[in-house]
Amino acid sequence: MSTTPRTDSQAASGTPPHGADSHDLIRVHGARENNLKDVSIELPKRRLTVFTGVSGSGKSSLVFDTIAAESQRLINETYSAFVQGFMPTLARPEVDVLEGLTTAIIVDQQRLGADPRSTVGTATDANAMLRILFSRLGQPHIGPPSAYSFNTASVRASGGITVERGAERTKTVKATFNRTGGMCTRCEGRGAVSDIDLTQLYDDSKSISEGAFTIPGWKSDSQWTVQLYAQSGFLDPNKPIREFTKKEMRDFLYGEPTKVKVNGVNLTYEGLIPKIQKSFLSKDKEALQPHIRAFVERAVTFATCPECDGTRLSEGARSSKIGKIGIGDACAMEIRDLAEWVRGLDDPSVAPLLTALQHTLDSFVEIGLGYLALDRASGTLSGGEAQRVKMIRHLGSALTDITYVFDEPTIGLHPHDIQRMNDLLLRLRDKGNTVLVVEHKPEVIAIADHIVDLGPGAGTAGGTVCFEGTVEGLRTGGTVTGRHFDDRASLKDSVRKPTGKLPIRGATKHNLQGVDVDIPLGVLCVVTGVAGSGKSSLIHGSLIDTPGAVADGVVAVDQTPIRGSRRSNPATYTGLLDPIRTAFAKANGVKPALFSANSEGACPTCNGAGVIYTDLAMMAGVASTCEDCEGKRFQPAVLDYHLGGRDISEVLAMSVAEAEEFFGAGEARTPAAHRVLDRLADVGLGYLSLGQPLTTLSGGERQRLKLATHMGDKGGVYVLDEPTTGLHLADVEHLLGLLDRIVDSGKSVIVVEHHQAVMAHADWIIDLGPGAGHDGGRIVFEGTPADLVASRGTLTGEHLAAYVGA
Repeated sequence: MSTTPRTDSQAASGTPPHGADSHDLIRVHGARENNLKDVSIELPKRRLTVFTGVSGSGKSSLVFDTIAAESQRLINETYSAFVQGFMPTLARPEVDVLEGLTTAIIVDQQRLGADPRSTVGTATDANAMLRILFSRLGQPHIGPPSAYSFNTASVRASGGITVERGAERTKTVKATFNRTGGMCTRCEGRGAVSDIDLTQLYDDSKSISEGAFTIPGWKSDSQWTVQLYAQSGFLDPNKPIREFTKKEMRDFLYGEPTKVKVNGVNLTYEGLIPKIQKSFLSKDKEALQPHIRAFVERAVTFATCPECDGTRLSEGARSSKIGKIGIGDACAMEIRDLAEWVRGLDDPSVAPLLTALQHTLDSFVEIGLGYLALDRASGTLSGGEAQRVKMIRHLGSALTDITYVFDEPTIGLHPHDIQRMNDLLLRLRDKGNTVLVVEHKPEVIAIADHIVDLGPGAGTAGGTVCFEGTVEGLRTGGTVTGRHFDDRASLKDSVRKPTGKLPIRGATKHNLQGVDVDIPLGVLCVVTGVAGSGKSSLIHGSLIDTPGAVADGVVAVDQTPIRGSRRSNPATYTGLLDPIRTAFAKANGVKPALFSANSEGACPTCNGAGVIYTDLAMMAGVASTCEDCEGKRFQPAVLDYHLGGRDISEVLAMSVAEAEEFFGAGEARTPAAHRVLDRLADVGLGYLSLGQPLTTLSGGERQRLKLATHMGDKGGVYVLDEPTTGLHLADVEHLLGLLDRIVDSGKSVIVVEHHQAVMAHADWIIDLGPGAGHDGGRIVFEGTPADLVASRGTLTGEHLAAYVGA
């Protein structure tokens, strides 16, 4: 049936509408992915549709895991089986009917690669184009584009090779291979070198067999690596390390990789220094587990490479210039300045390259990232910045009738920048594309052509469509989103008085311009400013990443994603399972390990996973419930042990709210578990089940789970990085109540945030700016929210005044 009205010309001529015009809807019927409950909706094509609802209501399950996932799966199926073998396998989502799909491009919040050699330039096409530009115009000419790449090492080789051209025509010819790379040989393209403090690796008064190693996870009794050193034959495991001979110490610290046999197993022995460099230093420090990161910070001193001065480039790459600018200088510029420099180049021989490079750099500026530099490590970008970097390649694209899927594109944006993002979304729509956006911000919901509100609650209480229609209909629709759509937090009548201060003096990290500021203690302090103004540089650079007295007692909850497999769940991540296992063991007189699905208690058939996975090569694998344990993950004998009348699988199936009551009184009373459950309930996760895999949690749920975990840390100062990320309008009110409770308990809370509700609720505001990059890095306001609204002297002040209606 056609859903498109006939045009005037068709009506006048009596021409029936064309059959192709009837496909103007994306139809979803019977969607059951994750918590979706037989959702059926019809979405208009070539329109901007916003999906909203409380965190965990099923937005991502519908948009990403159903519509976008099926679109990508169908596209992959158009390739041959051989090609599909090299592509990620995608399972068909749980849905009865999906019609009218178009090619989907997903722009999500996944961080860009945290590899030390990955930068903003390498993550986009900008660096590749710059290398070509310098290889054509740079003087002196040093070679092809690879000669300007800090990820490419120079290689020279020569020797004889055997060439076979038939049964009797084999001959040896001499061959020479030569590749010019731009990698700095001292730092190997990382821009930084490291010195290792050996006293942090081992206690030289002990022997290896006595447990000399002080490296996390290296235990002499069972750890394979320690056994490798003890039984390698190069060292005496019973001699104190300080008594090693020169040869033993050289083999111990710098030994070349050598095959040895340990307990009948072939292993590779190598010196301790290269072993540590490969195990710890080759990975991004921010991606390490907290205790490993603490060890690296103790044991390793990082400094700018003295040979390349942090540019990562070889001497040849640094010497080649266009005018007075080398490729290292170009990558270190703010992108808006680099765009102006490229605009000034005029050489007909590279005109197409200059046009393409100019477009890419202008897209950075247009999307609000002109303050970045191409040499910025991609792992240091926030989730919002990473998402906007991914958008760059789609701006100006000639493709139409594409479905663009965005996951909260306004994350990390100051209210001043949200309008620019709205303009980009509308521009993509007006080119004839379908734009699907998962979003909580009222400013974005207000520009939608169509709104889908999911809920009414989260988890098992969500998964249904509560409203479909326009913004006006949402306001009067009676849903949670509609009721809170026009909510505005008011300024406090009175603010708390500081009980002390954290002084920061002469802060110069990144774009900070010698900032001096006193951060008040005992209050809720909000640090704000436009994206790129220096907020994170100030707080993280001075309070968190700098060791010393200022950082002592600081608990940081940032936006780094929770890493967890399908075996990880809220109980394991928060440490809740430890006291639960102990309580079960004590009540039944057995070992705690029996009550772990990852240890002795695991079902032997499915190894504690609860499901059996069948690999089908290039097709999506199939997961079926384990028939032996019926998905409970434990051996039948383990389920015979009870605590308070429940077995361990029944406890893990409980919601946080149920478990809070269960472990709070009676036979199952476990204070240690109850404290963790209280914190989970405080952050609004009372509906989560204890055994729900972390891979099924939404972004907002994961951040609140992390916050709940850190609330148990011993520290007097909490630093939160945009805690409203992924939170529904209704949940922001709960967050403010939680922050108040933390402060009223005697703690200090510092929040890096753009949300006006949090600003209005603050006791003290520190506003950085006035702009981003080199236009920022200064304190433009310090004081109470009321003073900021009254002065309206900054961009933040203007938007906050408009928000509170002053």
